[in-house]
Amino acid sequence: MARVIHVFRQPDRFVAGTVGEPGDRTFFLQASETTRTISVTIEKQQVAVLAERLGSLLEEIASRFGADVPEEVPDDLLDTEPLDVPVEEEFRVGTMGLGWDAESKAVVIELLAITEGEVDETVVLDDTEEGPDAVRVFLSPAAARAFASRADRVVNAGRKPCPLCGEPLDPAGHICPRQNGYRRDSELTDDES
Repeated sequence: MARVIHVFRQPDRFVAGTVGEPGDRTFFLQASETTRTISVTIEKQQVAVLAERLGSLLEEIASRFGADVPEEVPDDLLDTEPLDVPVEEEFRVGTMGLGWDAESKAVVIELLAITEGEVDETVVLDDTEEGPDAVRVFLSPAAARAFASRADRVVNAGRKPCPLCGEPLDPAGHICPRQNGYRRDSELTDDES
């Protein structure tokens, strides 16, 4: 079966978002253009890496190609809205690719479906017939900056870290390895104070 490549040349929206409560969130990337919306599932760490690499790519295209890259997210591109519903997974992301299309002056993000075997790197950002399904999104440098900024906020909006060990705190607390497995009670009795 031939691969399906969903191309968004002028997306109305491309965002990272989550479904679920902190500690039990599923991460998605969602692209929308006119009446078409595609959502793909992605790991939290992949979202963080994508945002970081996107920031590096934006710096590089500004210096190498003289592209107009804003330092901050323009107010009109700030997106704080939730994901569009229904959120239906098209596929789970395995490999990601980033590039710069000098002709259209756009950042290109490609998300490839996870596969059983190794992914041949030549299929990334290519229209070959064989390979995993993909979502390819073209973004202006300003829209790419906005995507990276929101992705950082989404990743960091989870559970607060433990001040001692840095592991995420559950609503009921957690057993901290720095406390040798003991929980610290928040209230002391009169005998203990």
